[in-house]
Amino acid sequence: MKLSRALVPTLILAAFKLSSASAMDAVHTDPSIFKGKAYSPYANRSFPAKVLFGDVHVHTGLSGDAGGGGTRLMPRDAYRFARGEQVISNTGQPVRISQPYDFMAVADHTDGMGMITDVLAGAPNIMAEPYGRELNAAFNAGGEAASKAMFGLIARFSQGKIPTALNYQPGNPAYRSTWEGIVQAAEDYNEPGKFTTLIGFEWTSLVQGNNLHRVVLMRDNGDKAMMIEPYTTTPPLGSPNPRDLWKWMENWEAKTGGRMLAVPHNGNLSNGWMFPLLDKFDKNNPLDKAYLKNRARWEPLVEVTQPKGDGEAHPLLSPDDEFADFETWDAGNLDLSQAKTPDMLLGEYARSALKRGLELDAQTGINPYKFGMIGSTDIHTALSTTSENNWFGKHTADEPKPGRAKHLAKENKKLGLKRFGWEYQAAGVVAVWAQDNTRGDIFDAMQRKETYATTGPRIRVRFFGGFDFTAADAYTRQPAVLGYSKGVPMGGDLHKAAQGKAPTFLVAAMKDPQSGNLDRIQIIKGWLDAKGKAQERIYNVAWSDTDSRLDSKGKLAAVGNSVDAKTATWKNTIGEAELISVWKDPDFNPAVKAFYYARVLEIPTPRWTTYDAVYFNEKSPKAAPVTIQERAYTSPIWYEPKS
Repeated sequence: MKLSRALVPTLILAAFKLSSASAMDAVHTDPSIFKGKAYSPYANRSFPAKVLFGDVHVHTGLSGDAGGGGTRLMPRDAYRFARGEQVISNTGQPVRISQPYDFMAVADHTDGMGMITDVLAGAPNIMAEPYGRELNAAFNAGGEAASKAMFGLIARFSQGKIPTALNYQPGNPAYRSTWEGIVQAAEDYNEPGKFTTLIGFEWTSLVQGNNLHRVVLMRDNGDKAMMIEPYTTTPPLGSPNPRDLWKWMENWEAKTGGRMLAVPHNGNLSNGWMFPLLDKFDKNNPLDKAYLKNRARWEPLVEVTQPKGDGEAHPLLSPDDEFADFETWDAGNLDLSQAKTPDMLLGEYARSALKRGLELDAQTGINPYKFGMIGSTDIHTALSTTSENNWFGKHTADEPKPGRAKHLAKENKKLGLKRFGWEYQAAGVVAVWAQDNTRGDIFDAMQRKETYATTGPRIRVRFFGGFDFTAADAYTRQPAVLGYSKGVPMGGDLHKAAQGKAPTFLVAAMKDPQSGNLDRIQIIKGWLDAKGKAQERIYNVAWSDTDSRLDSKGKLAAVGNSVDAKTATWKNTIGEAELISVWKDPDFNPAVKAFYYARVLEIPTPRWTTYDAVYFNEKSPKAAPVTIQERAYTSPIWYEPKS
C-alpha cells in the first residue's frame, strides 16, 4: 500500500501525539516539575478557597407543624427553590430567591414524620381512631383549629401518649416510606460541585415547653442514611434527653461507618436549658464528664440566628454592647408556657455559653461549649427566604399578605405573654469555607468549625489568628494566603504564646453586592479573670469612616442612617464595600484561656416589616423596627496557653 504525500505528515503527527501523550501530560500537570516559589499566587493552593452559602434547617409539608399549618410543598420543591428555580408558594404566589444556594439540608421533624399527610388525606388507619378523626377535621379546617391541634399533638408526642395508629415512629412502614422519600429526594438533587444536598433531620426535644431541638446532619450518601431510621424524642424508641441522642449517633456511626454531627438551635427559647451548668435531666446534679465529652464531640456548631430571634447576645448579659439588643425574643420559652426570668438568660445565648465553656474547662478540664457558629432559617414553608424584601414568612400563615406583621402568632393569656408576626426576623444563612462543593467538604468544614453565620446577606468574611500578623498584612488582596501561612482560621486554636508575644488577628469582610455597605468589624473577646469568672470585651477593629475616632472607652460613633421608610429604600452613600484590619490584643495575659470571634455589621437597611408597609400600603406596627443592621458572626478562635 502506497501512501499519498499529503497523508504522510498527518499520520506522523498523529503517531507523535499518541506516543508522547503521557509525557506531555506529566510535564503540564505534575506540580513537582517546578522547583521554587510559584509566580501564580493561585498555584498549588491546598487551603479552603471557596465560601459556600446554604441553609441546613428547612422544613417541608412532611413535618407535622408545617403540614398541619398549610404547607404542601415537599423536599423536592425545597431543593428546586434553593437552587434558584421559581416555584409557587403554599398560598399560590410565585416566588424565587435572588441568588441560588450552594447547599441545603431538608430537616423535617422525626416525631410523627409523614403522619400529617395521612391525617390530611384521611387515610383509613387515621380515620379509624377518634383522635385521628379529630385531627383530620382540625387540620383541614386550618387557622386557629389547626394551630391548637398542632400544639396538642406535640404535647402528646413528648409525653408518649399517641395512639398506635397515629404513632409514626421507627419500625412503622409508613415512617420508613417517608424517610426513604426524603433520602431519595436528597440523592436526586445532589450535584457535587454545583449544588449539594446534605441528608439530615430534626430531633425535636421539647421539655416543659423548653426548646432543646437539634438538627442532625450526615456526611454520607443515601446508602448509609437508609441503614437506620432517624431518632425521635418519643419513648420507648426515642428520648428527649440529648445524652440518648448522642448515644444513638454513636451507634449509627458504629453500624454504618458514616459520620454525623448535631446542631442545637433556639437557645433563646429554652429558658436556660440549652447551655446548662447542671443536668436538667438528673435532678440538677453537676454535669458529669461523660456529658461534657459527648457534647463537645457531637455538637461542634450552634445555630445562633434564625427567624425565632437572634441568639448571639442579650443586652442584660452584655450591657456594654450597644448591638446586643438585636431581634431579641425574651418573653418566654418556645410555647410561652413559662415566662422568662433574667437568671435563665445565661443558659441561652451563644456568647454566654462560650464564657460558660471557659469556666467548665477550668473546673473539669473539658469545654463542652467550644462551638462554631452558623445560621439557618428553620423555615416551615419549604421556602428558604432570608432577604428582607423577599420574606415569605416562618409558616404558611405568615406568607405575604396584608396585616401579617400585626398577626397574633402566640398568646398565653394567663401569663400575659404575646408573640406577634412582626417579631419574626428574615434569617439566617450558614457560610462554610471549603475546598469544593461536596457533602464531604462541607461536612468537614463544619466539623472543624470553619464556618460563620449571617442574618441573611451573603457577606464574605475571613478571620485568622496568629502571633505574627503585622499592619502591612491588611493591605493584601489575598488574606487567606497570609492567614493560613501565618495563623489558624476561624474555629481553630492558638497555642501557648512565645515570650513577649500577643495574639494578632487578620480579619476581612466584603459586602453582599445586593445588600447594604459595611459599617464596622468588631472582635469579641471572652476570658476568665483572677477569680475564675468569665469576662467579655468588644473591640472595634475596622470601620467605614476613616475620619471617625474611637472615644476613650473604645466606642465608635454610629455610621448614620440613609433609609427612607416611606419608600423602603436606602442609599449606599455611607459605609464601605469591604473592610480589612490587623488587630493585636492589647490586654493579653499569656496564662489565661480566651476566645475571640468577629462580628461584622452592615449599615441600616429597611426591615421586612417596612417593605410590607409600602407594598400593602398599610402602617407598620409601632413596636416593629423600621430598619435592621444585618450582620455576620464568625466561629471563634481559642487561645490555649498550656497546649
